[in-house]
Amino acid sequence: MSRTGRLVVIGGGVIGTAAAYYAARRGWQVTVIERSKIGGGCSHGNCGYVSPSHVLPLAGPGVLWPTLKTMFYRNSPFKLRFRLDPALFSWLLNFAGRCNEQDQLQSAQAIHTMLQAARKLYDDLILDEQLQCEWETRGILFVNRSAQGLRHADHVAHLLKDEFGVNASRYEGEAVQQLEPALLPGNAGAWLYECDAHLRPDRLMSQWQTAIVRQGVRIEEQTNFLGFKEYKQKINGVQTDRGDYPADAIVIATGAWTPQLQSLLGCRVPIQPGKGYSITMNRPQNCPVLPMIFEDHRVAITPFQSGYRIGSTMEFAGYDETLNPERLELLRDGAKLYLHDPLGAELQEEWWGWRPMTYDSVPIIGPVPDRKNVFLASGHSMLGVSLATSSGKLISELISDEVPHIDPEPYAVTRF
Repeated sequence: MSRTGRLVVIGGGVIGTAAAYYAARRGWQVTVIERSKIGGGCSHGNCGYVSPSHVLPLAGPGVLWPTLKTMFYRNSPFKLRFRLDPALFSWLLNFAGRCNEQDQLQSAQAIHTMLQAARKLYDDLILDEQLQCEWETRGILFVNRSAQGLRHADHVAHLLKDEFGVNASRYEGEAVQQLEPALLPGNAGAWLYECDAHLRPDRLMSQWQTAIVRQGVRIEEQTNFLGFKEYKQKINGVQTDRGDYPADAIVIATGAWTPQLQSLLGCRVPIQPGKGYSITMNRPQNCPVLPMIFEDHRVAITPFQSGYRIGSTMEFAGYDETLNPERLELLRDGAKLYLHDPLGAELQEEWWGWRPMTYDSVPIIGPVPDRKNVFLASGHSMLGVSLATSSGKLISELISDEVPHIDPEPYAVTRF
């Protein structure tokens, strides 16, 4: 028999929303506690990719020194703002230790398993709930300006096919522009991963919120989580600045903020906030049909039905809440190198958000040691939207004492 009861989910981003959705479907009485508003954090302004192609972790052979060097460059897509932070140094050392083939493939297998499950679950979710979130299954085009970049993309494509069965189609020279006429000429080549899809994340969140409310989920926005309630050495609820909430199980889905709860959780959660940026505008006159990633410059493009977004970059600046105009200019400059019409005429939003980065790029999903009814669902790095459905289903299975649809061991917090 599946276990049910009262569930409190801390965090109303895409992962917390997914956890609430799948738990409510299993009969749990769910309350979501959100410090701001549902979907207002990193779930809001990302590029909206649901991408089974994004198998490989950041750490891998040959990655360490080029990445660390460019992090200190002023105009690098990857930037590290130096500060005296033992947690950051520890994260970087552990990241460095995983820059080898064995660890890369180990992380990739865990990511691949979740991505494959998530992609299928999105089809079911959007059909079952009739979500109007601008869902499209055109794939993602990885474009390389340089011959050297294309050679690396060739290596990655063959690795993904041989090790994980992820297929893609290769285009070279003028064939790239024929496939996507919005591109300027002069690109060395590109790979189209037809398995990928995209959606508009703010529309996903508003539609999904409606769906969980329809299921009976209670949402408490503008509510700060303060701690756990305990009775006879057992956690039986949560404390907030707007009152207490009883709970038989608790899911912590607080993204990049999760390390700030380590003392309450009683375990180490090695997540660093990696700030990403995006610019949203109306669709340019010559708008791309395909979502694209310009690999050589780390810039991503998403053509929504209702708009157009340029995103990416990675800035390790701690919990800095400022919007850096130089990072936004990098996005604009990168798009100008590849597109006839890189910018829409009407600016809709300039945005930043903290990605919850683990050093192995694998999310943290499962029970907290010594806290039998507290569960973590965090650390999804740059794949929060991509992994939301499989993460939500997995955590709902674990709290319900069901046999999970994927092996949860690779995602346990005890691996650190």
